Amino acid sequence: MVSRRLQEIPASGTIAISNLVSQMKSEGVDVVSFSMGEPDFVTPSNIVDACCESLRGGFTHYTPSMGIPELRKAIADSARKESGVPCDASNVLVTPCKQAIFMVALAYIDPGDEVILSDPSWVSYEACVRLAGGIPVYVPTRFEDGFVMDPAAVEAAITPRTKMIIINTPSNPTGCVMPRDSLRQIADIAMAHGIKVLSDEIYSSIVYEGEHTSIASFPGMFDNTIIVSGLSKSYAMTGWRLGWAIAPADDIKAINKLQSHSISCAVSFVQKAAVEAIEGPQDSKAAMVKEFRRRRDLVMDLMEEIPGFQCNVPKGAFYVFPKYNRDIPSAKLAEILLREGHVAVTPGTAFGPGGEGFFRISYAASEDQIREGMSRIRSVMAKL
Repeated sequence: MVSRRLQEIPASGTIAISNLVSQMKSEGVDVVSFSMGEPDFVTPSNIVDACCESLRGGFTHYTPSMGIPELRKAIADSARKESGVPCDASNVLVTPCKQAIFMVALAYIDPGDEVILSDPSWVSYEACVRLAGGIPVYVPTRFEDGFVMDPAAVEAAITPRTKMIIINTPSNPTGCVMPRDSLRQIADIAMAHGIKVLSDEIYSSIVYEGEHTSIASFPGMFDNTIIVSGLSKSYAMTGWRLGWAIAPADDIKAINKLQSHSISCAVSFVQKAAVEAIEGPQDSKAAMVKEFRRRRDLVMDLMEEIPGFQCNVPKGAFYVFPKYNRDIPSAKLAEILLREGHVAVTPGTAFGPGGEGFFRISYAASEDQIREGMSRIRSVMAKL
């Protein structure tokens, strides 16, 4: 009795592996997990304290569906200051980031509409597009070019049915930070064709080389862009489930129709904690980014000890996406690594057809876990 639309959508590759890891751990298996994009840090204490204070103060009821005013203002002020996005509180909807992506798909994609995606790209974009009745159109990127989305390839993929382009920078799974000039060209293409851009900027604070550029910051492009972002990655708040969408006020009102008929509003006391996260001390965030960079360098050093691996140095996020030279499908390799090496990675094909021959490692793990996990990968690959 399950709907056809749901039958056609595979389960999330990252969540499926995470569930298997949890099962193996419950059975007493010592598994090193590089599969989930979840910082291993504890949420900073000032944010936890703000949440507890909100709870004890009785702030446990519904809020306005678009979010409490002080949080919407804090988000807009931060986007304007940090990324040059010309927005104010009227342009903000408070909602979990993943929920925002799903609602944007439902709000703008009709059956048969085409949506341009980078190949490889995050696992759930395609699912959201298909659930809305849309058709994902993958634009291949090249390992040799650092997986940068080529504006010329984007333009070549546009047809009369193209409704949206999805951008993710820094990228999950590759760690690619899109160059400013490439983003400017894609902005020009989108405006020329009247195509919306969904810009996923959840990793915008985790950049090691260069700088993050929001495509919405280019002149005239804000009216054509919907930004989604949140607190999960930068503040170690994955379980808090809070993020936002930033867009022209009319778009925010349209997306909020779905919010009002689904989750009603984001969790009230978490919204208070989010104000503290954005407006409070940023020392913990800076320290996390510094540690992520150190871990990236460690993973890259350890990977050099594994014959047959090639990997671009990621400029942002907390993933590496190594290429391997074994004639084994990436899903099979991930299975072998988990079953024989007790180390969990995500197969490249979870991120699109161009991910074959690659797999993703999340280095949002401790140094000890990184060293042990990479040692296990080296041992298994030596046997192969």
